[in-house]
Amino acid sequence: MAYKHIIYESKQGIAVITFNRPDALNALNSALIREFSHTLDIVAEDEETRALILTGAGEKAFVSGADINELAKLTPLEAKRFSQAGHSVFAKLQNLSIPVIAAVNGYALGGGSEIALACDFIYASENARFGLPEITLGLIPGFGGTQRLPRLIGQNLAKELIFTGKIISAEEARAMGIVNNVYAQESLMEEALKTANSIAAKGKFSLQAAKQVINRGLDVDIASGCSIEADAFALCMGSVDAKEGTCAFLEKRKAKFTGAYTH
Repeated sequence: MAYKHIIYESKQGIAVITFNRPDALNALNSALIREFSHTLDIVAEDEETRALILTGAGEKAFVSGADINELAKLTPLEAKRFSQAGHSVFAKLQNLSIPVIAAVNGYALGGGSEIALACDFIYASENARFGLPEITLGLIPGFGGTQRLPRLIGQNLAKELIFTGKIISAEEARAMGIVNNVYAQESLMEEALKTANSIAAKGKFSLQAAKQVINRGLDVDIASGCSIEADAFALCMGSVDAKEGTCAFLEKRKAKFTGAYTH
C-alpha cells in the first residue's frame, strides 16, 4: 500500500511512523486514519520490530486534531462511524505487543493528544502543546480522551482540561504526569531513539508480558492484577530470553536476547 499521509520506516528493530500532512498540521482525516491502521498491522506482523515511535512531520505539530473540514460535514451516523474507526485504530495501537513511544514535536490537540495517550509513554519537545479542545466546538473528545486521560491523571484534573478545552505546555503536561520527559526540539527524536534502542535490547517475550500485565491490571482489582502478574512471570521463566538473561548474570557477561520462544 502506497501511503500519502504516513511515512513508515523500520531499521534495526525500531519502527517510526510519521504523520505527514504538515500543510494541515497533520490533522486526522479518514484517509490518514486508514493508512495509520494499515501501518500498525505491518508493525504488529514484523517479528523483528521491538519498539515503535510515533511523531509528526514538520516542527509545528504532532497531530493537531481531527480535520475540521471533514468533521463539520458529518451527519450523526457518520460521526459515530468516524469515532468508532478512531477507537478501533487507537485500541490497536494501545494493544500492540511492543512498547510505543509518542515523540510529540508540536501541537497534540484533540485526536493528537488521544493518539499520544494510547501510547505507552510520551516524550515532548519544549514547544509541544497538549489539549482536548473539542468542547470549544460544541463536541467532546471522540477517540478515547474522556477515558484514557482520567485513568492517567485522575478524574478531577481530566475534567478541568476537558470542560475548559485548555491547551497546556509540555512542562505543564509533565507536571500532571501526562509527559515523561521534555527535550529541546532538535534532540527529541534522538532521545526517543535512544530509549527505543534501550528497550529493543531487552528480551522480547518479557517486554510483551510486562506491557500486557500492566494494561490488563489497570482494569481489575489489585489481587486479580497480582494473579495476572504471577502467571506471566511463570511464562517468562520458560522463555529462551529468561534462560539467557539469568545465565548471563551468573556468568558476568552481557545477555544476548534473541526473542525466540523456543530453543
